[in-house]
Amino acid sequence: MNKKIKGIWIALISILILTIIMITIIKKLNLNAQVPQVKMNNIDLSLLKDGIYEGKCDAGLVKVVVLVEVKDHKIVDIIINEHQSGLGKMAEVIVGDIINKQSLDVDVVSGATVSSMAIKKAIEEALTNN
Repeated sequence: MNKKIKGIWIALISILILTIIMITIIKKLNLNAQVPQVKMNNIDLSLLKDGIYEGKCDAGLVKVVVLVEVKDHKIVDIIINEHQSGLGKMAEVIVGDIINKQSLDVDVVSGATVSSMAIKKAIEEALTNN
């Protein structure tokens, strides 16, 4: 086998091995399956007492800790104490939508779906585990 053909075979085998490694890593991370599949429950704000509630969500590479302030059965403030994410920081604007709508039924931020869902889930956890 001449050197040119041998080099092509080595390149093809290397590409195949790298592809298999990448597929394995993507399947292990499987970020999109960790949070977006989680069902969001509606929160009955009329049942909540005034106070500040903490909630957390761990979605693998995305971790969120929030403080949710409730006054007169309304969400008046949401503080994101911790948000570990890659490029998902832009999802933090979702808290304004939640406060304005007084509901978790708001659209996720495009390009930051996992972070958006993790923030919503942390808020839900804060308000349901009080």
